[in-house]
Amino acid sequence: MKTYIQLFTLIFLAASCAKDADLATDQANFTRIYDSNKFDASYYPIDIKQTPDEGFLILGGRRLTDSNLSGTYLMKIDKLGAYVSDLEVPTDKVGPIGPLLETNGKYYFFSMTPVGLNIQLCEVDANGGISKTIAVVGDAAIGYPAAAFNDNGNFLLLRYDNLKKESVVDLVSTAGVTTNSKGFSIGAGDGVEAQFITHFTRTGRQFPFQVGKAAGKYFFNGFYQYNFSLVFADFADNSKPAIVFGQAANGGFSSIVPLDGTKFAASRFNSGDNYLVPNAIFKTGADNKSNFTDEDLAGNYLPELSPNATVRIISATVNGKDIILYGSNTRSKQISLYGYDKATGKFIGSRYLGFSNPFEIAAMTTTKDGGLAVCGTTYVAGRFPRICLFKISKDELAKSFK
Repeated sequence: MKTYIQLFTLIFLAASCAKDADLATDQANFTRIYDSNKFDASYYPIDIKQTPDEGFLILGGRRLTDSNLSGTYLMKIDKLGAYVSDLEVPTDKVGPIGPLLETNGKYYFFSMTPVGLNIQLCEVDANGGISKTIAVVGDAAIGYPAAAFNDNGNFLLLRYDNLKKESVVDLVSTAGVTTNSKGFSIGAGDGVEAQFITHFTRTGRQFPFQVGKAAGKYFFNGFYQYNFSLVFADFADNSKPAIVFGQAANGGFSSIVPLDGTKFAASRFNSGDNYLVPNAIFKTGADNKSNFTDEDLAGNYLPELSPNATVRIISATVNGKDIILYGSNTRSKQISLYGYDKATGKFIGSRYLGFSNPFEIAAMTTTKDGGLAVCGTTYVAGRFPRICLFKISKDELAKSFK
């Protein structure tokens, strides 16, 4: 059984005298915490997608008592943030990763089996039910899934091959068939692998693994040759990839979003410090030489962010202007939003979400009404991890990011 807590609404009026405009504003701005009557339950969100009914589908994980890996959790909420249903997915599907991959009106995510590490592609309907489980076949059949990306109806999958000690990028169809695959050595020894394992068991640092496509190349953000690096490559090209080397596990990128050609919006971390880089240029072609290291990118230093902060980046349109929107976590346990002009990289505003309880960002998405939905984790009574949702209206965004 789930309950939800409404923390606040922007306008509080008696229903008998509320105007339609006031109600519309109230419905477009809200904060929800989704509590549970299970005292020892632990839930965390991974991604959020808005569904055709203007409600939301949340993919999450949950703590299991009989496994070191996380279980899978799905929740459906309506357009006002009210709880509709949830599903504690059976424990034959562990280690779920985001984002939710939407194609042809269906939603997908990757997980694996707890025994054998067989990778699965799970098909989800808009109501939060699993309609099909597809065993991935071919090169990508076994391993630890780390990140995914929707590549025009097929999926790029970043995984860790613990037998070959490689970061591997695969191209997988919606039928679960691997059509391309390429591996990249993480380096000999157990040092890097240990960090993979503590990431997947959530007993150590959570690394910002990512995979995507830009300028005709695919890229991944992960371990390569002992460093947490950003790598650009091509399935058909066997020459040396273009690399932005990190510094072991101490420096690298926390998020990257392609904008136009070789222009990207990015964020990076270095020995705990965080930098936002709204206009980054990378060499994406293989040229037998590496790119500069992430240190060579200056960026905007934000000391208020928590060490090695989680960062999410999306493109949005606010006040008729294209902007880059960053979401992250502050040392004061709030979720922070920062807006930059997409064309110039100029800072245009900020906003902070959450109070009283600690809050951490997981994902954000623009909404059909021109607003923003930010999904995260909060801690009820300071100790029970629960999923939370902030909905910000189009008008409120316009006030914050002018």
